[in-house]
Amino acid sequence: MKNTVISTVLTVCLVVLLASCATMPQTWPDSERSAENKMIVVQEKIGEGLKTGTLSPDQSQMFLTTLKGIRTDYTKLRDKRVYRDEWDKLNRRLDTLEEEINRAYARPERIEDHSNGERIVALQKRIDDGRINRSLPQKEEEEYQYRLDSIRREYLRLTEGGRYTTYEEGADISRRLDSLEKDLNRKIS
Repeated sequence: MKNTVISTVLTVCLVVLLASCATMPQTWPDSERSAENKMIVVQEKIGEGLKTGTLSPDQSQMFLTTLKGIRTDYTKLRDKRVYRDEWDKLNRRLDTLEEEINRAYARPERIEDHSNGERIVALQKRIDDGRINRSLPQKEEEEYQYRLDSIRREYLRLTEGGRYTTYEEGADISRRLDSLEKDLNRKIS
């Protein structure tokens, strides 16, 4: 009986000792590596988004500022004895940042298309020159002017109030301008 009591007391003491050690601050190399990997992925996504134009410079700067704050907290935790929940919080912040970047990627891409506006002006000049030089018959000049006016109205509607066109809308305007330019090139060479 005495041995059983001593054995039970020792077992309870060992369990209490192990339980207290599990809740004590310690280093968490797996959590540290996970955070490092996530920071690299987030950094690459921001860079790629900026390079491809999926993210605006303002969005990229905002995401980089958030990442910088997370990196500062990471540096404070690295190689330190801390509670596990500190690393869990840091990894959740990285996950949240990555989700925000993914949402920004999923939004329709917007473009500020100066080239279509410049092309409209250049085509108008060519039509006007064709009218003045009489290199365009009046009927064709009126047809080209009508097509250009239609494209211009659509372009202005899409860009009114500082709103930018989506890639698809800008591409449609560009295709219509290509067609008009091709027809003009055949008549005025």
